[in-house]
Amino acid sequence: MPQILIKLIEHLQAHDVDMPELAALVAQDAGMTSKVLAVANSSAYHHDGRVHALEQSLVTLGTDMIKTLVISESVFQTFNSFPHLGSTDLRGFWKSSLTAAVMARAIAKQMAYPHVEEAYLAGLLHNVGRLALLASAPKEYGFNFMARDDEALCAVEQRTLQMTHAQAGAWLIERWQLDSFLADSVLYHHEPVARLAASHPLIRIVRLAHLASHDGGAALAEMATLCGLDGGCLEGMVGAAAKEVATAAALLGIDLTGADDIVSPPAHAATDPVQQRLSEEVRNLVLVSEIGQTFARQRGESDLLESMARSARILFDFEHTVILLENPTGLALDAVVVGAQQLRLAEFSIPLKGGGPVAGAALERRVAFVSRNAKVLGVAEEQLFRILAADGLVCLPLVAAQRCLGLLIGGAAAWQMADYQKRERFLQSFGAQAASALDAVLSENGQARRQVAHVAEKFREASRRLAHEVNNPLSIIKNYLGVLDGKLAKCEPVTGEMSILNEEIDRVGQLVNGLADLQPSSACSSTDVGQVIDEVLRLFRATYFVPPSVQIAVRMQDGPAEIDGDADILKQILVNLIKNAVEALRDGGKIEISHRGHVNRERRLYLELCISDSGPGLSPEMLANLFAVRRSTKDGAHHGLGLSIVHALVKELHGLITCHSGESGTTFEILLPVRGSASQIVGAQTRLMRSV
Repeated sequence: MPQILIKLIEHLQAHDVDMPELAALVAQDAGMTSKVLAVANSSAYHHDGRVHALEQSLVTLGTDMIKTLVISESVFQTFNSFPHLGSTDLRGFWKSSLTAAVMARAIAKQMAYPHVEEAYLAGLLHNVGRLALLASAPKEYGFNFMARDDEALCAVEQRTLQMTHAQAGAWLIERWQLDSFLADSVLYHHEPVARLAASHPLIRIVRLAHLASHDGGAALAEMATLCGLDGGCLEGMVGAAAKEVATAAALLGIDLTGADDIVSPPAHAATDPVQQRLSEEVRNLVLVSEIGQTFARQRGESDLLESMARSARILFDFEHTVILLENPTGLALDAVVVGAQQLRLAEFSIPLKGGGPVAGAALERRVAFVSRNAKVLGVAEEQLFRILAADGLVCLPLVAAQRCLGLLIGGAAAWQMADYQKRERFLQSFGAQAASALDAVLSENGQARRQVAHVAEKFREASRRLAHEVNNPLSIIKNYLGVLDGKLAKCEPVTGEMSILNEEIDRVGQLVNGLADLQPSSACSSTDVGQVIDEVLRLFRATYFVPPSVQIAVRMQDGPAEIDGDADILKQILVNLIKNAVEALRDGGKIEISHRGHVNRERRLYLELCISDSGPGLSPEMLANLFAVRRSTKDGAHHGLGLSIVHALVKELHGLITCHSGESGTTFEILLPVRGSASQIVGAQTRLMRSV
């Protein structure tokens, strides 16, 4: 549908029509503008001077005529571009369409239907499916296009093309995605009157308008009663409609001369079965290709499932549909709620191993046709018959890459089942397109879920590391509180202890805040290694964490011992390594912390720092996976993380760490960038790049 028509319909529904805004909208379409100016200057609207301005023309015509012109001209522009229409006599078609449109508008006013112009458009389009079938299959449908528009024509269309013009028109209008019952009114304009008693007003309006424009006989009076109209009122509408149609056709430039003299023969089916079969195959190929493109345009699983259900209802004339998808266990099919379906479907499930024809269709990956009077029916099938209010079930497996993703089940009348069996290949093609699109969406969703799971796992890992690291300052704080309690009892000064407590509390805060840091800090600071070692040893000794049987010796070379890096990170590294060394010396021993001077590694200057203990050493298995997260023999939920954290922290300082272990003890050697080495390397790289 042209966008101007959609916008104009919305604009003309307003109670107060803004002529300047309406003129600006009409001016966007050159053909529409010329039509409005031509009609305003025609003899029907004779005046003293010629009208040149569009806005003045709109005022001259009035709101009702503008609505008729805009809607009718847009529809004629759109459908006159269909192929194979140039050689076809369309006088009778356009006259019946205009008559139905005028009648629909009059009936809508009489019924107080709020959207009068929507009713006019629905009447104008109610037979557009005939144009669609003629454009798609001119040879097969050329004769029947001129046939009488009745139930016999629908039967011939269904038998020869497997689609009536009502279904074709509804399919076409459904693609416009209007928030309206317009497609339904087109779909049901040949429906038996008795079935429309409780239908939407627009459906009843179009059905009555169709009967009134095609001499509906007894059904006309019955339908008028359903719409709350008496015979006299309807006769007056028919008489007025004839004059209005003639006037509108003249203004629109449609020649209806001789339209009443055209003889409409009865419809008949094609006699060449080979050509009929070929036509069916070509039509199915075109439809399947279009369906695939429609599915590919959907965004997200819910939109795709709704598009699948809607397309199946229109293509195969299903009253209702249910989609069942394989659940995560792979042992059952669970129903999904699509659109405005009943919420009870969300609790409906069919086990695959329970037998029954529905489960069999999924397991065997074949189309199944199930009748209500079948001998073997399970409870699940009986439930589906009640949910779909149908006498037959068409179970279409959704198979992609030899895997059945689920079933699309359509409810059908018993008399339709034989026809569905003839269209099994088309059903399979539809299912293959739907399954391919669904598989792509499910794969995309699975990738998204895996990404979320990866992020969640990274967060859990960071949380475990945080809990481990926070435990170190908390242990120091706890021990210092014991020291503080003893000193306070003796009235001794506690200034030093309070300072250390404040430092450790600040460190806990820094660790917790670090969990939220998405990117590490890029600021480079300088740290005195000797000073950090003194602070760490003071923490351990003052809190009595180091037992008397363990001796700690520090050997530092003369001269500066400064590195590029954060002091708190180095402190975390030393606390973890010294804590592990103390725990390894259960029977006492010696720990040595030494600064061995500078080392040149890969043209970069490092400071070598060693932490050794005289413990029993590490096993080869433990040494092989030393810096990986492992299950520890120590008590506690977060043990086994310490050395992996040390390794990560050393990397954060752009350093290196190695470990030697044997019967004489264990030594950790850490290489940390000497102060200024990082900036020197960056500067050298920059100079090299500039020279290149």
